Amino acid sequence: MSSGTSTATAPRQRSRTRTFLPLAVAGWLVLEIWLLSLVAGAAGGFTVAGLLAGGLVLGVVVIKRAGRRAFKNLTRTFQQAQEQGMSGAAPAAPQSAQGSGNGMTMLAGLLLILPGLLSDVAGLLLLLPPVRAFASRRAETTLERKMASAAPGGFGDAYTQARIHFPDGKVVQGEVIREDGSPAGRTGPDTGYRPPLTP
Repeated sequence: MSSGTSTATAPRQRSRTRTFLPLAVAGWLVLEIWLLSLVAGAAGGFTVAGLLAGGLVLGVVVIKRAGRRAFKNLTRTFQQAQEQGMSGAAPAAPQSAQGSGNGMTMLAGLLLILPGLLSDVAGLLLLLPPVRAFASRRAETTLERKMASAAPGGFGDAYTQARIHFPDGKVVQGEVIREDGSPAGRTGPDTGYRPPLTP
């Protein structure tokens, strides 16, 4: 017989997103198939194939352009940092070009590549600068809210702490030694002097 006690844990509640996301995806797929069948019945199968092929080609072009723009921005940022480092000036925070929205542009390209009329319409809408800026602001606000409400010790907390305490990403290992020679914060039989750690 085991004398251990079993601890009953409350069942974890599923988030609303995890509950409704599969239903939303299934509904979206059914609606896409229904719309494609309507267009095929009205205009013919070649029209549907042309629309899908056009969306695929346009999506690939959009993603390639956004990738090139992101690479140019990255190269420009590295060049500016290198020039500031050579001149001895303090490095300035990189400024992102307003309205560039490479992430949303790539999302628009991905939606255009996906087969379906609704995804194509959503991708075309995301290509419009006002819609792209609005979607980018909403995504940023949602991400900040999620990071702020994350449980302590999670990824959001670790990311925030890393940005606050180590802005340059360097961590220096060390040991605190008291003036009397004993390491700080230690009590017990192992409190004698130890030489500092060397690499």
